Amino acid sequence: MGLIAFILIGIISGWIAGKLTKGKGFGVAGDLVVGIIGAVIGGFIFNIFGLHAFSFIGKILTSVVGAVIFLYIIRQFK
Repeated sequence: MGLIAFILIGIISGWIAGKLTKGKGFGVAGDLVVGIIGAVIGGFIFNIFGLHAFSFIGKILTSVVGAVIFLYIIRQFK
């Protein structure tokens, strides 16, 4: 996966996770950070269950799941 695709997936998934959990996004930079962290968490969790994303949409879904989990954990500390 290229760097541009990775950044695009991070922005999209961070924005979607922001919409699902808070009702709005976090700005481009915030969405990117949340999406990238979400991709790492989502990839780890999906790997535990033996699931792998091969398409662009699958990678976004994996990243969104991870980002929502990440935002949930962060909000528990607030």
